[in-house]
Amino acid sequence: MKRIVNPQKLQRIKRIIPLLYILFLMLPIYFLVCNSFKTEFEIKNSLTPIPMIGTLANYKSIFSDSQSVLAYLNSLLYVLINNVISLSVALPAAYGFSRFSFLGDKQLFFWFLAARMTPPATVAIPLFQLYMVVGIIDTYFAVALAHCLFTVPIAVWILEGFISSVPRELDEIARLDGYSLPQFFRKILLPVIAPGIGVTAFFCFVFSWVEILLANWVTTIDAVPFGAIILRAGTALGLNPLGWISAMAVLAILPGVLLIYFVRNHLAKGFSLGQVH
Repeated sequence: MKRIVNPQKLQRIKRIIPLLYILFLMLPIYFLVCNSFKTEFEIKNSLTPIPMIGTLANYKSIFSDSQSVLAYLNSLLYVLINNVISLSVALPAAYGFSRFSFLGDKQLFFWFLAARMTPPATVAIPLFQLYMVVGIIDTYFAVALAHCLFTVPIAVWILEGFISSVPRELDEIARLDGYSLPQFFRKILLPVIAPGIGVTAFFCFVFSWVEILLANWVTTIDAVPFGAIILRAGTALGLNPLGWISAMAVLAILPGVLLIYFVRNHLAKGFSLGQVH
């Protein structure tokens, strides 16, 4: 006789498995947060699930260090600049790929994906030489422009999917109503694909915020990113305690967590409306 599976029990199992998976993924982050509130002695001598002697000394040392605070602000600034440049370039490019056909359009479109898959280390030296000649080493614009090599391709790919989902008839109706192309773009198209722009900005933010190699390569003193401070601290553990590094890592994660929380509804709507190739 076949054994009948209880539907309620099956439903309970389906809920438990994803929950266990999420807990497994969150475990390293949980211990990272705990370590940021522990003393150096406790981190090195025991693995406790909660801080036995809680301390804010790690965070106080970060905020009292002007270099760390400046690096944090640097990262936020060049991420913002990168988003503005990437969206400004990708929007008209995606519209062109979506609405027009030209020689080599498909090959060029797929080349964007190939460019996105290029390891950042392969362009670090050429970029450094170019920036030295132009004279923009150690500036916010240098980091933002370097990240555009990778954020613009993915932005074009995502936005092309959203623009293609908009009927072409909308373009024709706007033209008949007397809208110029810039007016159509600003008043009609951008509001319609606003969720897609939000999704694209999110991906550009994520890459630009977590990328360290190029940002560290083209900066020296003034525009050093926050991730580079953590990276350099990791190579000198004797001078930078593990609790201090954990606190730095928590602060590095915080902007992404806040961004996802505040735009979660827009991201869900964007993913449901458009298609990411």
